[in-house]
Amino acid sequence: MIPKFPYYGKETKCKEVPITFPPQHQDRQPGLEYLMNPIPISDNPEYKGSGKLAGKIAIITGGDSGIGRAVAIGFAKEGADVAIVFLYEREDAAATKQMVEQYGRQCLLIEGDLRKPEFSPEIVRRTLECYGKIDILVLNQGVQFPQRCIMDISNEQLEDTYRTNIFPHFYLTKAALPYLCSGSSIISTASVTAYAGAPLLVDYSSTKGAVVSFTRSLSLQLVDCGIRVNAVAPGPIWTPLIVSSYSAEYVKTFGLDTPMKRAGQPFELAPTYIYLASDDSSFVTGQVLHVNGGVMTET
Repeated sequence: MIPKFPYYGKETKCKEVPITFPPQHQDRQPGLEYLMNPIPISDNPEYKGSGKLAGKIAIITGGDSGIGRAVAIGFAKEGADVAIVFLYEREDAAATKQMVEQYGRQCLLIEGDLRKPEFSPEIVRRTLECYGKIDILVLNQGVQFPQRCIMDISNEQLEDTYRTNIFPHFYLTKAALPYLCSGSSIISTASVTAYAGAPLLVDYSSTKGAVVSFTRSLSLQLVDCGIRVNAVAPGPIWTPLIVSSYSAEYVKTFGLDTPMKRAGQPFELAPTYIYLASDDSSFVTGQVLHVNGGVMTET
């Protein structure tokens, strides 16, 4: 069955007409979900959990909204308790906590700046104090600042993009690794841009390429420990990152250049993260799964 999506106040099947969005822009990254129109769809009510993550504990960075929120909800449906890490988006984080708890699971909110190395040990400490263990690490934080020319990418922007998108992968993995056991899973959010490129996102795309290499190299390092390391490479997904990084005019056609002629919704990614976190993917490590509306990529 094809899920229904909001379309200017109406409901329509996505394959009948292109899904577009009203023009809008937010001036601060990573953006606020509760201000978006329409609100991204994080929960698919038709998805029924089957206990695939029962008793598991997951840390999800960027878990307050967008893909991270959808993953938190999906994990909760499968029986996991979660700790979600966010920068400043308190209202979005509170909404995610409520959504997780409505499925009978716990949700720990951790606010702070992942760009600071000292924050990652705090995340791990607070998660252990609350839950006593860590089984799954989802590295999902990110920013992007489109520029038409590399000459316009300032040193400050370049450093901020790298400090946000890839440095915390090292910080948080190093902090959590002593507490991960055989059977644990590390999952990163990469991007289609790491494979297809993006002329407006040279610095962002290069950080996502780094995420892919991080995933492959770390998987080889940890395979003998029984810890699997994989990634998901989304295509265009309707999240706060989009409205806080692109112009209102660009948003009107966001996602229409995919073969499916639409952007994805966050809930459409959640099952991929569930698969990589669960024993269903027990023979999968060092891989990147592509959820991008039909864009062909070389893996």
